[in-house]
Amino acid sequence: MAVPDLNLLVTLEVLLAEGSVAGAAKKLRLSPSAMSRALARLRTATGDPLLVRAGRGLVPTPRALELRGHVGRIVQDGAAVLSPAAALDLGKLSRTFTLRTSEGFVENFGPALIARIAKEAPGARLRFIAKPDKDSEALRDASVDLETGVIGETTGPEVRTQALFKDRFVGVVRKRHALAKGNVTAARYAGGRHILVSRRGLDKGPIDDAMKKTGLERQIVTIVGGFAAALALARTTDLIASVPERHTGNMRDGLHSFPLPVATPSITLSMLWHPRLDADPAHRWLRGVVRDVCKIT
Repeated sequence: MAVPDLNLLVTLEVLLAEGSVAGAAKKLRLSPSAMSRALARLRTATGDPLLVRAGRGLVPTPRALELRGHVGRIVQDGAAVLSPAAALDLGKLSRTFTLRTSEGFVENFGPALIARIAKEAPGARLRFIAKPDKDSEALRDASVDLETGVIGETTGPEVRTQALFKDRFVGVVRKRHALAKGNVTAARYAGGRHILVSRRGLDKGPIDDAMKKTGLERQIVTIVGGFAAALALARTTDLIASVPERHTGNMRDGLHSFPLPVATPSITLSMLWHPRLDADPAHRWLRGVVRDVCKIT
């Protein structure tokens, strides 16, 4: 099927508004002969004369009168589509943003983030969902607007990313634990009974690799899938949890934290989004809010 020349819609709107080939030509900055040719094409496309001579002027046909209001709306809609988006009015923003976050993000950053959203855009709301893996499919299929976490090998190459903050692991024990007092050496740390956090169920992690370089090995007595479970166990037992410091700030209330006695690589928490949302004004505002909250919390 041949694609019609949509530029003719603008010509038709002006011709019907002016009721004159010469007037329409002047408004569109065309020569009268070019406008006459355009009218001929419109007559062919619509199967109607559209404008017919009456004395020295032209009058619209019934078909032209029927089209006049309709064509005007189409041209206005087209102009709106091909124009930059209107300035974002946060007071009128009504939108639900879905955030897929790594464990601890909601507990630590959620309160400040929700308060900031409520203050600036009371009609917006956040939907938090768990992040069981680092696959980017949820960003691609638009079921998730924004994601937080550590960038991994399965992160899609097209995904946009921005670092939020660096974090380090700390040891965590209950207040009356032996490690809550005195200097925690590598030997004291290795001598305790440990909780390993592994979403994939692995029996060793980066801390164990660091311990191995010192000739020590920690005793892992249980493996859990998340930081919340590790901290819950540390709170009620003599087990030692090792978790990211900033990411679990609120979750460690009432517990004793200490720097790890071995050097472990820092981790970078980032936010991730699909490039289709890169220029969306509301999404850009959301990203700015997340950056600000993570900077000061």
